[in-house]
Amino acid sequence: MVIDRIIPAPLDKAAGKEYAKKVFNEVYGDGTVKSKYLGGGSFGKAYAVIGKGGEVVVKFMLCDGMIETETADLSLIGEKLRVKCPKVLYVRKKDEHIPYDCYVMEKIEGKPLIFSVKHFFAPRKKRFELGEKIVEGLRSLHENTADKFGQIENPTCDKWTDYYRPFAENVLSKADSYAEKGELDGHIVSVMKKFMEKFDVVFAEEPDKPRLIHGDLNVCNIMVKDGEIAFIDPLNSLYADVEYDLFQFYNLTGKRFFLGKIYRQKYGESAFCEAKLAFYGLWNEVFCFIKSGIVVPFIMNPLVKNAEKILKIL
Repeated sequence: MVIDRIIPAPLDKAAGKEYAKKVFNEVYGDGTVKSKYLGGGSFGKAYAVIGKGGEVVVKFMLCDGMIETETADLSLIGEKLRVKCPKVLYVRKKDEHIPYDCYVMEKIEGKPLIFSVKHFFAPRKKRFELGEKIVEGLRSLHENTADKFGQIENPTCDKWTDYYRPFAENVLSKADSYAEKGELDGHIVSVMKKFMEKFDVVFAEEPDKPRLIHGDLNVCNIMVKDGEIAFIDPLNSLYADVEYDLFQFYNLTGKRFFLGKIYRQKYGESAFCEAKLAFYGLWNEVFCFIKSGIVVPFIMNPLVKNAEKILKIL
């Protein structure tokens, strides 16, 4: 996996809306369409487009070389899940008319769980029941296994740590260089170095087998409508340690729906699960900083504090 700063191409909302209409017209031949910006992150922006052919989502990738992996991950995960996941309908490479790689996918009804006031303030029993539904959906993905750990296109590692240790070391090395340049708080790197010294303790227990993971299943990527759920936006999907999919359940409002607690009670956990989740969470957030150059304090700061708490126990 490449670990380096990625510079996305600029795309303002108005231009994106017009490009989305063009893509829709190319695919469906409908000259009367409306488009609406849905949102996006540092490396992609999504638009809902409505026309006589129906309603779809057009997602523009702002960096070269990302569309192949993202659409492959989405297609494979959609095949394996027992809950709804948007289907990839059309892939378009950039050209002189539309200067961004993009793809058209099925529109999923509802709203992200993090923004669903109805579900967020539901009674505890209802929130727990929704949490169980989400966990069972994720488990349907984890039931898919491989012989090796690694990227879904070509997993090659006999052990999870053969894949993850080099990644973790590379992230730490990059983080150290950004700290030296004053772009990342040195305290974060100091905590990471102490945690890395405990790597063999934290990861002493190997996973039972390589399992297919979503890679970014937080409450922003769980769609909900009338109690029905769907998963969107897999990221860096792997055949991996199943617990790598669980650290996001403790970010944002995942605890509100008991997601991590339900999964671990139903399907078990490793001896150092709490430490692994703390490690995965911190490394993932620093990895996101390395790629984007952006630190999100309300996410990063609790992860650093949690890592410090775990280090006192190890």
